[in-house]
Amino acid sequence: MSLLEIKNLSIHFVTRYSDVHAVNGVDLTIEEGKTLGLVGETGAGKTTTALGILRLIQKPQGRYESGEIIFKGKDLLKATDDEMRSVRGNEISMIFQDPMTALNPILTVGDQIAEVIHLHGKCSQAEANERAVKMLEMVGIRAERAGEYPHQFSGGMKQRVVIAMALACNPSLLIADEPTTALDVTIQAQVLEMMADLKKGRGTAMLLITHDLGIVAENCDDVAIMYAGEVIEYGTLERIFHNPKHPYTLGLFGSIPSLDKDEERLHPIEGLMPDPAALPAGCKFHDRCAYATDECASCEQELAEMESGHKVRCARVMKGEI
Repeated sequence: MSLLEIKNLSIHFVTRYSDVHAVNGVDLTIEEGKTLGLVGETGAGKTTTALGILRLIQKPQGRYESGEIIFKGKDLLKATDDEMRSVRGNEISMIFQDPMTALNPILTVGDQIAEVIHLHGKCSQAEANERAVKMLEMVGIRAERAGEYPHQFSGGMKQRVVIAMALACNPSLLIADEPTTALDVTIQAQVLEMMADLKKGRGTAMLLITHDLGIVAENCDDVAIMYAGEVIEYGTLERIFHNPKHPYTLGLFGSIPSLDKDEERLHPIEGLMPDPAALPAGCKFHDRCAYATDECASCEQELAEMESGHKVRCARVMKGEI
């Protein structure tokens, strides 16, 4: 059953000098208890999509141009501000990209977690404090450290605090925006394992935003590849990893070292992501694509289903030419 369904979501940022098309007609679905991996380069629109779900797009520059965000049968774009405040942190929580800036430096970590519980849990301050300590212990932090401040914790410990805060009210959906970016490999593995255990124990669905296809392989059920504000390939983990089709997705896999192949050099994707304030006509990837034709540069590409559970935004793939 679908927990979250995003339909034709477009988010633009309008300034005096330009109109930035950050997210363009995105369609995504997250099933109850499942994890969707959102993958793409910096600037693809992943974080903007996540912030858009929680209605945290900065106004007046940020605008929802179109779309629906259906959560538990209700369109969040039509919800009142009071209704959204009850959703954020309670039913949908977010682990922000940088734990250094996600925590308030002048409040203890215990107080910051207790604030979330007290606000949404309808309990006394004493009960909130007690539950906050239990949440810290659940993510591997000793109870006596609840009275310490963020600067007294390492990067990995800060990330654990942020995860505890996000899971404090047992949300139905957890949005994790590159939760391991600032951590070393050993701590990354610990944090991801802990998130997987907590998610499994609580039945929480998750939107996992990352650059790392290895993290996606270990943690996701479905995968969406984003490029220039669009989903260009979408499917189950098995379909995307064993039968990638879009040239951009093929480029992502081609730039990863392989233990099975003896190659002297990797094959990076040439060029850069297009400027979202001046997106090219036709396929947004055509100027970096080795398979592009004149038609690719002029005709808009639709996200079409090429096989059950696998969609691709590429006319040449749909015609069987790639």
